Amino acid sequence: MDDVISWRQKPIMLLTLMTIAMPVAFHIWSALLNNFVVEQAAFTGIEIGILQSLREVPGFLAFTAVFVLLIVKEQTFAVLSLALLGLGVALTGFFPTEYGLYFTTVLMSIGFHYFEAVKQSLSLQWLSKAEAPQVLGRLIAVGSITSLVVYGVLWVCLEWFALSYQTNFALAGGVCMVLSVVMWLAFPHFPSKTVQHKTLILRQRYWLYYLLTFLSGARRQIFVVFAAFLMVEKFGYSASEITVLFLINYAFNWLFAERIGAMIARWGERWALSFEYVGLILVFVAYALVDHALLAASLYVIDHMFFALAIAISTYFQKIADPKDMASSAGVSFTINHIAAVVVPAALGMVWMFSPSMVFFFGAGFALLSLIAAQLIPRHPVQGHEVSFPMSGGLSREGRA
Repeated sequence: MDDVISWRQKPIMLLTLMTIAMPVAFHIWSALLNNFVVEQAAFTGIEIGILQSLREVPGFLAFTAVFVLLIVKEQTFAVLSLALLGLGVALTGFFPTEYGLYFTTVLMSIGFHYFEAVKQSLSLQWLSKAEAPQVLGRLIAVGSITSLVVYGVLWVCLEWFALSYQTNFALAGGVCMVLSVVMWLAFPHFPSKTVQHKTLILRQRYWLYYLLTFLSGARRQIFVVFAAFLMVEKFGYSASEITVLFLINYAFNWLFAERIGAMIARWGERWALSFEYVGLILVFVAYALVDHALLAASLYVIDHMFFALAIAISTYFQKIADPKDMASSAGVSFTINHIAAVVVPAALGMVWMFSPSMVFFFGAGFALLSLIAAQLIPRHPVQGHEVSFPMSGGLSREGRA
């Protein structure tokens, strides 16, 4: 009994349960979406681009989370957002039309983006700077284990039991909603170590973090939207085959995400992000030129392997930020992340109709800009030493605005 009480008193356990609940709904939605919209709603690149742009609108509006926090505590807000995510996913299969899918996607996305913004804030508040990289990596590993199980179950449901899209969406969303109820009832409210600002915070000295976040949003959308769509439209991958690719992706994260977090803690954010961006440049160029289905699948797996390194953007911000800014800045950063994300899918959906390769060359361009920006991260970032400009003679000028 004491062990149960002790388990319930640890914020890390609530973060872990949240990390388990989200992939159950969102990753099933992601795995099934492209096949569902092509087979059931006859989507082309234009419709999928519009849908993905609409999906990112709630992310663009994530800064409004700070206003919700005036009346709802962060922990409660995170649980309610998870429940809304589950509801949107559960309803998806019941609306196999263009506008029906737009509606369920926006509903799901509101829950997903508010949850991700608030979870990031809670994680940076509840974890110390020393433990954050490795623990965040461990949480990615937990999410990956969950995803492995979820995708394995999905593959069985598709291949052995031939369950309909409607049933799979409903089961995934329902499980997420049930877990949200468990989190609501089983855990006490964990107070923040620092009282958070309840107003919008946009500081000049955080400009490099904002830039890295903006470029990450633009680049990631090209992978999330068009790399997966390439698998289905150009190479004819089935839903079960896409699921196998996801299984491989999350097996990697399960095995290596915590080690990657420890590596970031040891070698620093600039080195980790530089490695990621060089790899992404090569991957996007290869996407643009690929004509073989197996090679395209390999690129998809390699692309996903770099995702865990994005922890470095969050840990960089944790080191340079005022602890009171975490809650407000989480919403603002999600909005900045989604400025490009709202525009990129729809705009590049039009480009896709004429030249799919050009879409991925744009991705390589965003990765190159990210690589250049990453060189401005100091070796040891702290408050007052947020940016380092390389100068002749090995000197540097720190941004202290």
